[in-house]
Amino acid sequence: MEPITLILTALAAGASSGALAALSDGVKDGVKSAYAKLRTLVGRRTAGNQVAETALAQYEASPEAWRAPLADELAKAGAAGDQELLAAAQALLALLNPAEAKAGRYRVTVKDSKGVQVGDGNVQVNRF
Repeated sequence: MEPITLILTALAAGASSGALAALSDGVKDGVKSAYAKLRTLVGRRTAGNQVAETALAQYEASPEAWRAPLADELAKAGAAGDQELLAAAQALLALLNPAEAKAGRYRVTVKDSKGVQVGDGNVQVNRF
């Protein structure tokens, strides 16, 4: 999964009250904690950028409508290369969907690269 998509997926899943409904109390606490950490790290990335801060706040309420604006702002902020942020997103998704995590669905490793694309059904145009 592409890094920005991973972050957005984790944010949407963590903000969804439906995601917690089927979990045990112990796992719910872990998810809440993992989501708070992810939200804090994304907040640090967007701090001082009013457009990004607004997109983040609105994304939690309406992920589909705010996905593209938040993705753009996270990309501009260099979130795709923030290993701590990616690890937090992976940890949250692993708690919410352990089977997918075990299968490697949320694993992303990108180093010293340019024009990389990871994920399902992507289209990319690069001009270097």
